[in-house]
Amino acid sequence: MKLDLYNLTNEKIGEVEVSDEVFGAEVRPYLFHEVVKMQLASRRRGTHKGKTRAEVSGGGKKPFKQKGTGNARQGTSRAPHFVGGGRAFARRNRDYSYSLNKKKMRAALCSALSMIVSEGKIKVVDNFELDEIKTKAVVNTLGKLEVSRALVVDCKDSAREYTTLNNENLRLSVRNLQNYKYLRPEGVNVYDVLHYGGVVVTREGLNKLEARLKG
Repeated sequence: MKLDLYNLTNEKIGEVEVSDEVFGAEVRPYLFHEVVKMQLASRRRGTHKGKTRAEVSGGGKKPFKQKGTGNARQGTSRAPHFVGGGRAFARRNRDYSYSLNKKKMRAALCSALSMIVSEGKIKVVDNFELDEIKTKAVVNTLGKLEVSRALVVDCKDSAREYTTLNNENLRLSVRNLQNYKYLRPEGVNVYDVLHYGGVVVTREGLNKLEARLKG
């Protein structure tokens, strides 16, 4: 499969060869559901906590005498049925995250990227180098590329294997934009691809992303 290659003024300057295994895979929506649900569960902080009757303050004194009042006997005013008492089944801190197998994660991402390609919502650019950190310059460039909402994927080589570095000028220029998000190739995920609905990727970022998903 071949994708068109553009410069930053939206002029077609060539084509790039990409793997059908990654960008021409079958679109399987049921995988999107499984992976997105897992991603959102993993993002939950799980720091909610209620107090049980043992944790609320007060309640040391017996609220009224055992006999003669006509009321049911009570040993503390901090029982769950009293105002100001503890919760009967108070929520505790917990970890909501869980994992899916790597083959399913990879298949879901390939499926999401293939859907974006089939819809014509991927833009491959030769490079995305900026002379300075300038959000307005990025907005103007993305406007020329006719992309209103997308992931922006780019990277620089690192000495460490399987790791890349940020294009810092681009990352810092994109970070305040609501409709765009910068990611390195190793950070591209199903949720963000579906959420932003489009991808602007440099040739270097495309090669790293393809290598990650083919390996």
